[in-house]
Amino acid sequence: MATSIVNLDALIPRDDFQVKSGSADYSRRDKIAITDIEPKAFMYLALRKPDFQRETANWSPQKIQDFVKTFLDGDLVPAIILWAAGETVFVIDGAHRLSALIAWVQDDYGDGDTSRIFSKNDIPPEQVKAAKKTREIIDGSIGSYSEHVFAVEHPDRAKPEVLQRARRLASLSLDLQWIRNTDSLKAENSFFKINQAATAIDPTELRIIRARKAANAIAARVITRNSTGHEYWSEFGDKTKAEIEEMGRELYRLLFHPPIETPIKTLDLPVAGRGYSSPTLPLIFEMVNLANSQPVLDVTKGNKKLLDLPPPPDGDGSETIKFLRSTRKIINRITGLHASSLGLHPAVYFYSATGRHQPTAFLAVVELIREFEKQDAFVQFTDVRERFERFILENKSFSNQVTVKIGSGAKGFQRLKNLYVRVYEAMVNGHDNATILEALRRDKEFSFLTPDERLVETSSGQFSRETKSATFLRDAIVGAPRCRICKALLHFNSIQIDHVVRKEDGGLGVLENAQLAHPFCNSTIKN
Repeated sequence: MATSIVNLDALIPRDDFQVKSGSADYSRRDKIAITDIEPKAFMYLALRKPDFQRETANWSPQKIQDFVKTFLDGDLVPAIILWAAGETVFVIDGAHRLSALIAWVQDDYGDGDTSRIFSKNDIPPEQVKAAKKTREIIDGSIGSYSEHVFAVEHPDRAKPEVLQRARRLASLSLDLQWIRNTDSLKAENSFFKINQAATAIDPTELRIIRARKAANAIAARVITRNSTGHEYWSEFGDKTKAEIEEMGRELYRLLFHPPIETPIKTLDLPVAGRGYSSPTLPLIFEMVNLANSQPVLDVTKGNKKLLDLPPPPDGDGSETIKFLRSTRKIINRITGLHASSLGLHPAVYFYSATGRHQPTAFLAVVELIREFEKQDAFVQFTDVRERFERFILENKSFSNQVTVKIGSGAKGFQRLKNLYVRVYEAMVNGHDNATILEALRRDKEFSFLTPDERLVETSSGQFSRETKSATFLRDAIVGAPRCRICKALLHFNSIQIDHVVRKEDGGLGVLENAQLAHPFCNSTIKN
């Protein structure tokens, strides 16, 4: 997944997709000029995206530059499709195209005033980097919008190529098409028909759209956006909103801090990968579903009822709070300083040998935690945890092989969870690694696994980013700190200082009586 995806989601606000009172006079226009998308232009202020529109955050800096240049060169640009509901103009198709031009005109590539208000001034570092890169590319090749305005006002002081392009701006516009004489339901159906025609929407993403007012989708969005962005929870009471946003921020920190940098040069990795990427929302949506015993689309092999019959909307926010609390309980088991936290090390459980985050492995561990909850198996797991983690590290390619064989994301996590359970149970029963591997080889469910699979090398003389990350992980994991109680690896987010001799037994707070431990080992195993 490319890290330099530009977030333009703030530039056209979202609104509920419903018929509003008033006339739709905008539908008489067949063009939108560049001045119509300046910050105070009447047309710009009327623009909205439907609340089910996907995040406008899928274009790279280069693609934005290419599109802006295409427009300025007068080349063919597909029409923007709009629907007028009262005084509001909804963008049915072309939100990315229109947002790219708005970004250029308003100099906001995800880090400007509008984006900062939208994100409550809490913009991820990756988003800021992508914005700066976009601005550098465009300013270096095309020039900013303000530079073009300056060129018209001061032609004697302008660059010739900018002046020539600026003078063409008055005659350049985007073609408009309008969905006319229809209600909100027909307009919504038009949206899906148009947007599915070119590229089918991922089934999980389609579920999120259909369930946008339901607890699972609201919970996933508040976590992914760190309680910022369009507030799908805005209609709830103030106390409910405050609790939802507090849990959203807490879960965001647990899942995505510290931010990841590549190539990897630290073991302080976030358990859920990048907080700023297009696959993040679907991953968190499935995590929320699993934590709340909701069906996952890929597990049911495309059960169409999940798309046709979305869960009921959460009218007062109580269901969203319930979903967030259940999710927090599971995540507190995985990471953080809560007394129940196992402090699972991401480099062991959630990343490949080359440093790539593995959504399949993440969801598999969420399911594994739920399995352990049912069996009350956390103490027993701790007894074999150090061996269990060594087995995973020595057979790091297993999770990738499951993904390749069964499918990525939600498609393969059940199989991988079953593998983890099988290994755990064999270790509890005292079997050694050779016996476990032989049993897996003879098992139809896991016979495709190849223990000695190697990383794919390139013929280039340069070290790739993956090779650099793999080298660091290989060498750093050897010297990583370990819990003095269970002997398993410690992660940055889940380290506690434990008294060797408990305070209750007279232990002092001195260096000789201090040791590193997981929260669960400190609070439960030791006691």
